[in-house]
Amino acid sequence: MALAMTTPSTRRHILVVDDEPRMIRFIRLNLEHDGFTVSEAAHGAQALDQLRDRLPDLVLLDVMMPELDGFETLRLMREISTVPVIMLTARGDEDDRVRGLELGADDYITKPFSPRELVSRVRAVLRRTDVAAGAHEPIQVDDRLRIDFDRREVWVEGNLVRLRPTEYRLLYHLVQNAGWIVPHDQLLAKVWGYEYRDETHYLRLYINYLRQKLERDPSHPEYILTERGVGYRFVDYRRAAGPDQPAPDA
Repeated sequence: MALAMTTPSTRRHILVVDDEPRMIRFIRLNLEHDGFTVSEAAHGAQALDQLRDRLPDLVLLDVMMPELDGFETLRLMREISTVPVIMLTARGDEDDRVRGLELGADDYITKPFSPRELVSRVRAVLRRTDVAAGAHEPIQVDDRLRIDFDRREVWVEGNLVRLRPTEYRLLYHLVQNAGWIVPHDQLLAKVWGYEYRDETHYLRLYINYLRQKLERDPSHPEYILTERGVGYRFVDYRRAAGPDQPAPDA
């Protein structure tokens, strides 16, 4: 198979953080074969230094590292950057996955993984963190919430609210279907990728993040409404008439 025809200026830059040289070599060879540029760090402190010097397009971050583990490294990364992060771990426990997501990880890969899964996950995360294409008029939902998708800005009660790339993309698909029920699997496929359509814990977690940032009372949401057993619905700020039903395409 030929190497992807990608010029140096358009190659996506991936930072790999792992204390195992063989794992770094495995990841580097497969990502470079697929057209990515790869840099590496052997521990968390080195990764943070590189992040400050040159912001990558995505970070692959091992959990089990000496001194500064992956969770603490991620916490410190999130203080200075919203760069997409995929956690790498030899443990498949759900608590670890949720902990990483709560700290701001975008995805999780459990070792051992195949080259195909690695590249697929990297491309899926990069795809969903890209800016939504097309021009959009600013949206005034009500007197306290304003959304400008072109500027990637969300204002709540006159204050600019900082959204992570995945939160922004999830909000985009909800608002674009305002008034419609968007099924769980459609949101997962659109925001995370088709291969994530059964990962409902991702969706619940990020819906909770959005509610914490946008709602007056997250336990009694006004904007992002739950349709139990089906999906979620963003309030119809346009007051469009018509019965609720699943949107044909989220």
